[in-house]
Amino acid sequence: MLLAAAALLVALAAWDAFAGHLPNVAEHWDIVLVAAVLFPATFLVPWLLLPLAASRWLLVFTLVAGAAAGLLDLAGLEGGFNSAKIVAFTLFGFWFVQMLEALSWVVLVAAVIPWVDIASVYRGPTRVVVEEQPGVFERIAVSFSVPGEDAAARLGPPDVIFFALFLAAASRFGLRLGATWIAMVVCLSTTLALTYSFDLDGLPALPALSVGFVLPNADLLWRTLRTKGRGEHRAPRQP
Repeated sequence: MLLAAAALLVALAAWDAFAGHLPNVAEHWDIVLVAAVLFPATFLVPWLLLPLAASRWLLVFTLVAGAAAGLLDLAGLEGGFNSAKIVAFTLFGFWFVQMLEALSWVVLVAAVIPWVDIASVYRGPTRVVVEEQPGVFERIAVSFSVPGEDAAARLGPPDVIFFALFLAAASRFGLRLGATWIAMVVCLSTTLALTYSFDLDGLPALPALSVGFVLPNADLLWRTLRTKGRGEHRAPRQP
């Protein structure tokens, strides 16, 4: 799986590098491309990196990936820089979920982060960065290049981090892994489509991820809440 992840990251980097040289297409086709192809391809990376999710060296791997991203940025290799950011954010999400000893903690995260994201996008730091320092957001965000344009769709670091966190949590706690991945990708794509359809500057993505995590696992999560404190859904400690 790790070799497949490496090959996919190279392919994504190549797309980012050469997409701008392709013929331009209508904007609605750009949205279809990002939602139906680039989102699934990009978020297949966390799935393929899941074998690393239980590693005790995750924080080290995250720092190495972050350092690699910085070096690729300095070298002017935009495609490689973007792929390295995907890896760094994914590994950080995996490391974060190791801090959550019980599934009920993940449920609490899923309940809280949509409201934090909404407040940040419309009233808080995300709005300030996007509106007043767009160059900063463009450097730290993961980009999804479209044919024939310098512009790109973008997701902020928390969107990738929490996608990876929820996916790793589904794997760690025995939830419906495939259904969780599909639901989160579909919810993100729907958010993008709504942004385009209503001509909005952007919509918070974390509510979509929370819905994508909770919806296919609702019965299992409800069972966890009912049995909270009995220890049935506490993950084993890493050796």
